[in-house]
Amino acid sequence: MKILIVDDHALIRDAMQSLLKKLKRGATVLEASDSRQAMETIASHPEISLVLLDLNLPDSDGLQVLTELRERYPAVAIVVVSAVQERAKVMKALDLGAVGYIPKSARREVMMSALKLIFAGGVYIPPEILAREELSHSAIPPRNDRPIVSPSEVGLSGRQLEVLALLMQGKNNKIICRSLGLAEPTVKNHVTAILKALKVTNRTEAVIAVNELGWKLPAPAKAV
Repeated sequence: MKILIVDDHALIRDAMQSLLKKLKRGATVLEASDSRQAMETIASHPEISLVLLDLNLPDSDGLQVLTELRERYPAVAIVVVSAVQERAKVMKALDLGAVGYIPKSARREVMMSALKLIFAGGVYIPPEILAREELSHSAIPPRNDRPIVSPSEVGLSGRQLEVLALLMQGKNNKIICRSLGLAEPTVKNHVTAILKALKVTNRTEAVIAVNELGWKLPAPAKAV
């Protein structure tokens, strides 16, 4: 496994190197100090499967870099590791396709747990973003107001649950199409149905809703 750390602070890169090598023995961890170096590194190492991205880069806005990476390398998972903890930035990064948002202020144990979740195919959202008071103005009702229901009770089919499982991993429609052997219009219809069933308006809200509901989603079957 190859992982790229993009951060302009050498101490942060060193700390993340230590964490990653403890969690993923045998992993190759590469480093970049700005967006230009990051793009060059990914271009020369196409087997990179995970990028840890800081939002405050010296030569570019981190969200723009995230957008470009998702467009050019849709199969690469991207985790934001940032000192910025504004809820709007967190939600924007997740909406753009990040599979996690880890605050730099998080304790080492929290970072390790977050990375373990991401390595297992999950999406990490800081607990404070999931807190009810933070969601009071969101389209998602607080858990006290959300009935605990099963996927079948809201009308989701087995195929839609497979789409949802990949959506929870931060996969875009093209990757979901390839993974499940479906046409893109079919995937778009499934995503629309999923959002409607969960009573949410975007993928980030869907991730939060599924976390609140505590659903255990099946591993999607691979396309033949």
